[in-house]
Parts: sequence; structure tokens; C-alpha cells
Amino acid sequence: MNFVKYLAGATLALGLATSAIAQDKTKVGFIYVGPIGDGGWTYEHDKGRLAVEEAFGDAVETVYQESVPEGADAERAITQMALQGADLIFTTSFGYMEPTVSVAAKFPDVKFEHATGYKAGPNVSTYSARFYEGRAVQGHIAGKMTKSNVVGYIASFPIPEVIRGINAAYIHAKKVNPDVQFKIIWAYTWFDPAKEADAATALIEQGADVILQHTDSTAPQAAAEKAGNVITFGQASDMSEYAPLPRVSSIIDNWGPYYVARTQAVIDGTWESVQTWDGIGPGMVGIGEITDAVPADIKAEALALKDAIAAGDYHPFTGPLKKQDGSDWLGDGEVSDDGALLGMNFYVEGLEGDIPQ
Repeated sequence: MNFVKYLAGATLALGLATSAIAQDKTKVGFIYVGPIGDGGWTYEHDKGRLAVEEAFGDAVETVYQESVPEGADAERAITQMALQGADLIFTTSFGYMEPTVSVAAKFPDVKFEHATGYKAGPNVSTYSARFYEGRAVQGHIAGKMTKSNVVGYIASFPIPEVIRGINAAYIHAKKVNPDVQFKIIWAYTWFDPAKEADAATALIEQGADVILQHTDSTAPQAAAEKAGNVITFGQASDMSEYAPLPRVSSIIDNWGPYYVARTQAVIDGTWESVQTWDGIGPGMVGIGEITDAVPADIKAEALALKDAIAAGDYHPFTGPLKKQDGSDWLGDGEVSDDGALLGMNFYVEGLEGDIPQ
């Protein structure tokens, strides 16, 4: 064989080998509702994506699209990712539920994982975290530390996940401070720093000296820092750049272990449609450092509450509890079932205002 033929054959063999390696890679896609630099929700999901890369190295390829609006745009983005050869796609916002189910029906060989939704299918899993567990801990600290007895809450959209969080925080603030009052502003956004800052400022002007949020940016922290004498809590990620004040603790969403496990299942061929809802105990919900701005006794109480929830010794929705209209919901010692929590569409007794429809 002359050298030219040898070189051509070697080049062809190398090309085929490279192609085979590329085909062997598992391609994992992520659809994000915000930018990866939002400092909150999307930032933590992207940390999960990076955990997949670290765990599997060259065996996987990850791709993502950020700032995808919920609705028709999401369906187009998910479809494009499936067409580009993704084996597994994580869609990471509640409003992606219907688009995910729709695209999954057209790509039966692709595995889909939808965050915070409730519709599953043969190739669609759902997963979420019990954020309300973390909000119970935040509520305890908020109720103990407010001096004005006014706690402000920036809510995103009136869906069960957000309503659960408001209720959990209020119940536990009220337990330690019977005079506490919650003021709620619905921002109708997951990520809009300008809107979030305006909401925080409006709540502070209404007397709130504690701000809780179910939105994704650090803008409320900045607004509180500017106002002074207002405390905040990190949402979805630690937001520790604002510690020790105004941010005194946080809820941290830890998606990495789940993303690694589900990617491994695809690689192994063992992936099945499941519904996952984990909290503090399994580590999907973390409580960020409680800073020294919180008195030692309050910090100890908050950590004890966290530990009781993690161990399964205490459930944040334990009766006696009434609904806002005064009707009975849970009897003394009765614990809410998951069905009631997943469909929660009411405030508990003591909360003021109406839930938008």
C-alpha cells in the first residue's frame, strides 16, 4: 500500500472513530426561564448542569438556552433542542409544562424532565423541591426579627407552589409573633430586576422591615440594603454577597445530584418516568448560613426547626389550621397530604387580601 492510500485509509478510520465517539456521547439539554447570571433560580439550575459535566466528563455534552419565555416560545425552543439530538431535556419552569408534554409526544425516544409541574407521560418525568419547608424556617426568623411587625412578600405568579410558600412562611411567623402582618405584592414575573426592586421598595414604604421573595433576582436585596434596617432572605441560591445584612439566610435549590442521577439513568438505559418531590431531608432544599445578624437564640430555634423537618419529625402544615375564610382545614395534629399541597389555592387564616385569579 502506498503512503497516500495508507494516509487516506487512516484518515477515514479516524473520522469513523471520532463519529462513533460523538454518537456515544449523551446529549443533555436545559431550557431556562431566566439568564444563567440571575443569581437565583436559573443560576442554581445551571450549577446543576455544570455538575453533570463534572460528573461525566467527555461522556456527555450539555447544551442550554436561557431566557426562554413561557408559552409558544418554549415549545419552539424545546423542539429545536430535540431536533438537535438531545437525549434528555430538562425544562425548568412551571409554565413549560404544556409545551414539554406537547413536544414529548412528538419525540418518544427523547427523555424529558419538567420542573415544578404535575403532568407526566411515558417519556416525561416531573421533579420539584419542597421549597415550603425552607419558607417555614424563613418565616420563623422573620416573625422573631421584625420590629415593625410587617413582613413584605414579593410573589411571582398565583400558582400552588407560590401560595404554599406564602402560607408556610406566614404560619411560622405567626406562631412566634401573634402580631405579625404579611403584605403581599404580586409581581407577575419570575425574573425582572426592575419590577422586583419596585415591589421591595413599595413594601418597605408600607412599613415592612423584612422582605421575602419568590422571584429570582437579587434586586430586592439591593433595595433593602439601600433602605437600611431591612432584612432579606436569598431565594433559590445563597445570594451571600448581601450577607451578613440585609440577607440573613436563604433557601438554596440543590439540583445537581438529581441531574446527575437522571443523566446516569439515561446512560444506563434504566430511565423511567417518575415524579420526585424532595425537601430538606434528601438535600434538594438547603438552608443557607444564618448570619450573626440573627441573635443566637433565634438562630438555634431556626436550626432546630430545620432539623425537625429534615428528620420527618415535624411537617410545616400541621393543624390546627383554618383557611382564610375561617373554615376548618386541618384538625389538631393533622398533617396535610401532598394532594392538598399540590393543588393549594387558598390562604390560611390571618392572611389579608385575595389571591389573584
